Amino acid sequence: MTNHASERCRQRGILAKDIRNAVMGGEIIEQYPDDFPFPSCLICGKSSKGAVLHVCISDEGKSGKVITAYFPSAEKWNADFKTRKEASK
Repeated sequence: MTNHASERCRQRGILAKDIRNAVMGGEIIEQYPDDFPFPSCLICGKSSKGAVLHVCISDEGKSGKVITAYFPSAEKWNADFKTRKEASK
């Protein structure tokens, strides 16, 4: 985990077991191949208590790092929490 991810997870009440559960049982919903310094992706899964959780992870070849994790907002995501709502014009 990055230092940023550790701090944000602490603030949001997200535990390591929540991240493991979401990553192991979730699915990639967005990919960011041009992220620097490594490509990354957004995974939608469930916390250990069953809440929808998003985890952004970098792909560093043989390993990866958790960049951030958060409970998605119904204001920004459709009901499936896998598709972003269109921004207002």
